[in-house]
Amino acid sequence: MTDARAPHVPPGTGWPDDPAAPDTPVAHGAGDVIELAAGAPDLAELCARQSVCRACDRLVEWREKVAVERRRAFAGEEYWGRPIPGWGDPEPRVLIVGLAPAAHGGNRTGRIFTGDRSGDWLFASLHRVGLASQATSVHAGDGQRLIGARMAATVRCAPPDNKPTPLERTTCLPWLAREVEDVAPSVRCIVCLGGFAWQGVWPALKQAGYEVPRPRPKFGHAAEVELAPPPSAARRDPVLLLGCYHPSQQNTFTGRVTEGMLDAVFVRARDYA
Repeated sequence: MTDARAPHVPPGTGWPDDPAAPDTPVAHGAGDVIELAAGAPDLAELCARQSVCRACDRLVEWREKVAVERRRAFAGEEYWGRPIPGWGDPEPRVLIVGLAPAAHGGNRTGRIFTGDRSGDWLFASLHRVGLASQATSVHAGDGQRLIGARMAATVRCAPPDNKPTPLERTTCLPWLAREVEDVAPSVRCIVCLGGFAWQGVWPALKQAGYEVPRPRPKFGHAAEVELAPPPSAARRDPVLLLGCYHPSQQNTFTGRVTEGMLDAVFVRARDYA
């Protein structure tokens, strides 16, 4: 492990579940992302390459600044400080897509939706419906396991103010599109957490070979769209795309999202899949 004030954890130095090695190729620009995502030989190597990407200067600077300065509550903790790779079952029936890691959540813990209030709500719901082995997720290597499910994000680095730019979203898109393509043979349901994830998943689905409806359906909680899977899935049964309000503190504190609402979406996903 590295010093607690290091801007990021070097790959292959012992962080739990780190998918990368010291020689994992690193993307330094949008063209590199396209090339390295397309050329990854399998899902494991794709995730390794996701986890060391340095293509967006603003995001790299921000995530590493946060990792050095740290929030007071986590002052004694080492921060991951790198992009967050896809995580979970390599052959999932349910794919959960979010916006981006939180500065002091995934950017600290090294695992998507882990270590913040939104993740607390999400994993508790997944556990209640049988898609996660534990009700909490606090750090990579804590024993948490997704059951028939996988998580990914439209942007892999924590953005300032939780707002990636359009260029950053476009630059990161090949990572998600390739991951969506790789898991397409097993995926029966895709859950989008929040309107940003809903918007961001459509170009990834199109690049992965899904038949995307036009005009694109509007986002809403429990919104449903049936999609024809890509040829690479080698089957024609429809895939269900589900919308879900994001379990952000703003939404949960105001009652816009309740435990029952989250559970209902994931029960629908579980039963469909």
